[in-house]
Amino acid sequence: MATTDELASKLNKRNQVIDAAEEGRDIPQEELPSLKVFNPFTEFKELSRKEIQHYQKMFNQYDTSKDKFIDFEELKHMMEKLGSPQTHLALKEMIKEVDEDGDGKISFREFLLIFRKVSTGEVQCDGLMQIYNHMSEIDVDKEGVKGAKNFFEAKIGEVTAHSKFEKEIREEQEERKKQDEEKKVRKAAFKDKATFFQQQANQ
Repeated sequence: MATTDELASKLNKRNQVIDAAEEGRDIPQEELPSLKVFNPFTEFKELSRKEIQHYQKMFNQYDTSKDKFIDFEELKHMMEKLGSPQTHLALKEMIKEVDEDGDGKISFREFLLIFRKVSTGEVQCDGLMQIYNHMSEIDVDKEGVKGAKNFFEAKIGEVTAHSKFEKEIREEQEERKKQDEEKKVRKAAFKDKATFFQQQANQ
């Protein structure tokens, strides 16, 4: 049976590993004997280190209790600060979308799931979309010109794709309108012919 000192040592090591993962420091393999610790940099490879560090900072900002979770009240406060207050039901739905362990609150790993799921189209929850849109913005001063350039190029790509999509819709609508007009003309011409033949038959 483990002594109090041994348990304290294990707990301390676990906390050090978690802190290292959250701060973006590499974790030596020997520090992970039997602990399954979440490492955002290995699990969320689609995100850059800067993005993860940015999201960690935002997460910490709204984790006002500093318990490494965003609970219902903290999420409510977050959405108000983002200028998108949510109803009680909507907040519960937001948590439910990413709460994989069912504890009723959002861990940092579950917080990162928001960005993965929204970007892949897995969720259409308005509240989660608001978080994604707000927190995906890049601070030019902090990220540098190169990071900002990549961000704005991506945004331009999104706008261009969206414009192309809108153009295709407009073209389809115009084509449909044209077909409807032609149909009306044919129908009117047919009606005129039918009336003419009816008049000829009656004479």
